[in-house]
Amino acid sequence: MTTDPLEVAVHVADRLARPEDSGLRAGESWWPQSLAHGAPGVALLHVELAAHGAAPWDRVHAWLCAATWATVTGGPDSHLYYGAPAVAHVVACAADHQPGAYRRALDALNRQITADALSRARAGHARIDADTLPTLSEFDVIRGLSGIGAYLLRRDPGGAALTAVLEYLVRLTEPITVDGETLPGWWAQVGPSGRSDPALPGGHANHGMAHGVGGPLALLALAALHGVTVTGHHDAIARILTWLDQWRTHNGWPYWVTRPQLHAGQLMATPVRRPSWCYGTVGLARAQQLAALATGDSTRRRHAENALLRAVTDPMHLLAATDDSLCHGRAGFAHLALRAAADAAPDPGVQLRAAALRLLEVMHPPGTDAKDTAGQLLTLAGPEFLEGTAGIALTFAATASPSGPVTGWDTCLLIS
Repeated sequence: MTTDPLEVAVHVADRLARPEDSGLRAGESWWPQSLAHGAPGVALLHVELAAHGAAPWDRVHAWLCAATWATVTGGPDSHLYYGAPAVAHVVACAADHQPGAYRRALDALNRQITADALSRARAGHARIDADTLPTLSEFDVIRGLSGIGAYLLRRDPGGAALTAVLEYLVRLTEPITVDGETLPGWWAQVGPSGRSDPALPGGHANHGMAHGVGGPLALLALAALHGVTVTGHHDAIARILTWLDQWRTHNGWPYWVTRPQLHAGQLMATPVRRPSWCYGTVGLARAQQLAALATGDSTRRRHAENALLRAVTDPMHLLAATDDSLCHGRAGFAHLALRAAADAAPDPGVQLRAAALRLLEVMHPPGTDAKDTAGQLLTLAGPEFLEGTAGIALTFAATASPSGPVTGWDTCLLIS
């Protein structure tokens, strides 16, 4: 690139300097506490740039004030992408680079998150004891215990709350028998939306990083890589990997498996689908690379890296990407490729990094003015983190450091 990618991020942040000028839906009661669509997600961009020395810290404070002007939600309505864990993730990223700042607020948030994690883990065990199926929001990254576990792994890796979450996830991976039929423990009776879906009679086994078993796999792997394990930890990783091996196709992994497919023991069709972070091969390949690193499986690591490389270079896969977002677009492809490249064997590592930079060039062609690119991205995508320009800008900013994001903002994606 002829332009420093960090410049794109800086210009986006300049356009989002003040919450009142951002275009976010401030009239909606949920927006201050939504990491995906509200103030915390934009605050992450300002935190990362301030930590780089590329933007002022007073913008961070302004956005954190916008995120916390009302009582922060805790309890069963909170999760990594809304309420106390969402706000705490951003505050923690800032506090790591502002020693002594936000200490009281972070302590209060951590107490709430710990209590909620312990309560939700107990509820998960009780549900398993009753031989009933889980909801996706019980265990997934966006709304469930995998997401809360991601925060705990970073902030309190030796604490009782993370232990409780990991012990619950180990049990989640064990088969469950319901009405005489044995199913994977993460089988959901409802559809991906969390509601009954007539297109999925009998429910489904969700594979997504955002809403499926990819999240538990990634958290178990990352915890093991940090030296945090519980009884049955590696067995749980092996059970998920065995399941994913069973359903892998030449196009990668399906988004989910239905009850008819489970009974038939095979997929009915294997269309090319968007290989994104939230669903598809990009996210699942990164989770499996982490699992391979945690278990010392060099063969699986190479297979995962090659699958990810194909997903971000194959023209048919790239055509399935319809936007630039972090969640399910080109920025997500690029960011996960960069993260995987740092942990990959030399040859796929070089190729993954090159592929990531090519994807960024699609969004910001060489010779294009960074300010113009920032304006165009904001016009097309809006300001949000997960599906908008704040997340895209964070991906550009990540290229400024050889080791990736300096604040670790992407731990909320369970990829690092």
